[in-house]
Parts: sequence; C-alpha cells; structure tokens
Amino acid sequence: MALDKNTPSWVQHLALTVPDVETLETYKKGLIDGGVDVVGPTNHGFCQSIYFFDPNGHRLELTVNTATKDIMDRLESEAGPTLEYWNEHKQAAAKDLTWVHENA
Repeated sequence: MALDKNTPSWVQHLALTVPDVETLETYKKGLIDGGVDVVGPTNHGFCQSIYFFDPNGHRLELTVNTATKDIMDRLESEAGPTLEYWNEHKQAAAKDLTWVHENA
C-alpha cells in the first residue's frame, strides 16, 4: 500500500502505548542496539514518544501517557468543541490544543 501523497509523511504512522517511561527507554535502547535509527523521546506535553521505521518502511511510534489529571480534564473539556470546529471547517482552529505543548 502506498503512502497518501497529500498527507505529510510524519502523520502517517502507527502509535502503540507502553506502560511507563522506563519501558519506553528499554525499547529505545533495544532498537538502537539493533541498528535502528530512533527519534526521541519527544515530549508532547501529555505524552512522551519515540519514533522509528520498521523494516518495511512504516513509521512507528511508541508512546507513554505522562499527562496530569489537570491536563486530561482540560483535554476532555475541549474535545467536543475542537471536534465540532473540525467537522464544520475541516481544519483545526489556530488556537486548538496548542496549550498542551507550551510546557513540553
């Protein structure tokens, strides 16, 4: 299957959750020891992730949730309005969820 040429390559990936930061670091070390180029961990404000390509060229992400209860509560309260705006305009509002990355 070919990648969608209208979508940036960094968007097209499979994300898998790991239970904790220690597990993320263990996977990163194992990948690097196996000769795989790894990006990250990247702090997204609510999670930390590493990125790499599998042998077939698929981008994969391993991620761990690091969000506080306050962040999760705020994300939950903004999810509905954010989705409504997207459904109406087919684009994100300029301010949508940018606050998540402010402390990353």
